[in-house]
Amino acid sequence: MKRIGIVGGTTPESSVYYYRNFIEVSRELFENDFYPEMIIFNLNFKKFKSAKDWDDREIYLLEIIKALEHAGAEIIALSANTPHIVFDSLAKKTNAKMISIIDALAEEAKNKGYKKLLLMGTKTTMTSGFYKRKLEEHGFEVIVPEEYVDEIDRIIFQELSHGVLKSKNRLINIVESYKKKYEDLDAAILGCTELPIALKEGDTSIPLLDTAKIHMRKIIEEAMK
Repeated sequence: MKRIGIVGGTTPESSVYYYRNFIEVSRELFENDFYPEMIIFNLNFKKFKSAKDWDDREIYLLEIIKALEHAGAEIIALSANTPHIVFDSLAKKTNAKMISIIDALAEEAKNKGYKKLLLMGTKTTMTSGFYKRKLEEHGFEVIVPEEYVDEIDRIIFQELSHGVLKSKNRLINIVESYKKKYEDLDAAILGCTELPIALKEGDTSIPLLDTAKIHMRKIIEEAMK
């Protein structure tokens, strides 16, 4: 089985959630006490955030990816949605196979027969176009909650990134308001790996696509090949 490498720390809360899913998926798929070999490189989130632009962030991410390769990682993934803004560029610069969270999400949504999706995430994920465009290339109609972009971003970075869950009901209300607005809305994308810390399947009247859980399952499936 191939060794897995995870770029963590964006944020640490999401890395903890990834590892929890790693354990759950492994227990589901394998015999007792079998867990695939995995290396997590926890980057300095303050250094990542304070970089002047995405070119500098990409340089930092590539340093970490190369370190994971040096440690023997054959499958590498970014444990966050927003850094996928530079995923395609990074994937061209590594010898290891990189697993995209967006492609994994698209595969899952197609398997479930979904067509129209609400995209929730950081401001960058919701507004910069890279995420929406990728999903549209897969054939989905993507709705961005434009009037709530700043509020959702604030909840992610000021609350969920620190383990604070006080705005859970507010997030539920945002999802429900869009289901009322678009009756044919199939599901909401938890397009930030902090969002599943607050929102769980069954909290809303439409399904929630937990990108972290979907991604980790795909990572392990690829490692098994």
